[in-house]
Amino acid sequence: MDFTECYKDTCSAVALAAREENGRQVQRLIQRGFAVDVSDNRGWNPLHEAAAAGSADCVRRLLSAAVNCEDYVNTLTHNSETPLYFAAKNGHLRAVKCLIKGGADLNRTTNDLSCPLFAAVDGGHREVVELLVERGAEVNRTHSVSDWSCLHQAAYKGHTEIVRYLVGVCHLEAVDEYRITPLFVAAHYGHHQCLEILANAGANVNCQSKDLATPLFIAAQKGHLCCVESLLALGADPNLYCNEDCWQLPIHVAAEFDRLSVLKKLIPLTNRVCDRGEGKVSPVYMAVLFMHVDSLRALLKEGYSPDAQRCPFGYSCPLDMALHCYCRRYDMNQGREINLILLNAGAHVCMDVYTYALEGNEHEHLPFILEHAGLPQGDRLGELAKSALSKMRRASYWLPLLLKAGMDPMLLLQDKMLKDAECRVLNFFLEFINWKTLPYTMLRITSYRRTIGIWKPRKHFDSVPALTHLCRLAVRASVGSLALSKTSFVRQLPIPTLLQDYLQFNDVSPV
Repeated sequence: MDFTECYKDTCSAVALAAREENGRQVQRLIQRGFAVDVSDNRGWNPLHEAAAAGSADCVRRLLSAAVNCEDYVNTLTHNSETPLYFAAKNGHLRAVKCLIKGGADLNRTTNDLSCPLFAAVDGGHREVVELLVERGAEVNRTHSVSDWSCLHQAAYKGHTEIVRYLVGVCHLEAVDEYRITPLFVAAHYGHHQCLEILANAGANVNCQSKDLATPLFIAAQKGHLCCVESLLALGADPNLYCNEDCWQLPIHVAAEFDRLSVLKKLIPLTNRVCDRGEGKVSPVYMAVLFMHVDSLRALLKEGYSPDAQRCPFGYSCPLDMALHCYCRRYDMNQGREINLILLNAGAHVCMDVYTYALEGNEHEHLPFILEHAGLPQGDRLGELAKSALSKMRRASYWLPLLLKAGMDPMLLLQDKMLKDAECRVLNFFLEFINWKTLPYTMLRITSYRRTIGIWKPRKHFDSVPALTHLCRLAVRASVGSLALSKTSFVRQLPIPTLLQDYLQFNDVSPV
């Protein structure tokens, strides 16, 4: 039930006078026999009203009129708030003094586990805090559902002077249910002055919460540069692992949340074992995963490898991750830029990347890689051809792209191509070779497919290829498929443009 809303028709005349801080009216009503202990719908009596309003005069008059002062001064609202709680919460020093003199319980907790001292700390009322502590208020009790101490609350609110006072009387390493200390709280909410006071008083700057996060980690995550600088100056370790797998560091979270200024501060201080070390995860992955262009550039500029290491997220390299994320983001241009940055930084296109692109799950992947990284070299080219042939159901997608990029069609001239290719794919492929000089075993395959009606060849496949076609095959054999795929090379040949286009098989109908 909500006991915060006051219904005016439930308030007594004395309570209304106390709320208005009208001491004389309170006294007149008392003398006329009005009761001082009548509660409203919230459980507030006139003393609660006087304390909340900060009227020390009304407080004194009401206490003097009470039958049992000690009981009256500690009466509770429906939320278990005492008059002292309200006076402390609102910073009414004189009212607090009167209530303490009248026997108020300094440590009575409310339904939400607060108390007068905690409320005074929350409100930033230093004089009230000091008075309550001097009079015996417990300073190390836990409050609220998360077990915060008064020092936690002061650090959370950034009440510098109260923190300065409390470090002399409170337990500096008090922890809540998540093992979070007051210094950690100060780092979390960006209160660097509170943080420095706590650290200089002896608080541990390398404390770790239940999930192993450190103050430096949380400050980096939130982008609190001043806190990061203070922590580093005070001895915080940027190489203290913040997860059970022993790879996550403050630099990772700075890259993840694109905290560029923090990232630049941490790069020279972080051990480079995270760059390519086995079992670690490069911060480059974080910048790529969350598509943070500036953070990625900063890491690469300072020497982080664009290839990193195989990471436990299931990616072989950052480029592999980038391509997977490329088409799953709303900002396609940003995804493209991330990939270009990695490639321009010299990222190695591993076979896993090519293999994934061959699937054609994202149509932009393979043409993008071939445009900016080209085909693999040496034995890896044969490996790519083998991988492509294992994905014949997608051949209509990858075959034109690989041939256009300069793959020698002879690498793809395998029984599997002739057996499994769709009719239109097989017809397209045969246009790039001499279809009349196929080995006998392959001719048997095509003949069988034709007989059972699962391949209908183009008409000219029944004839010997034209001399012009044979000539361009000879030119390709001489200069190489890769050279002929480059328009800049072909345009330099001293032949008509029509023949230049013919050399690049531009006359072949698409799949």
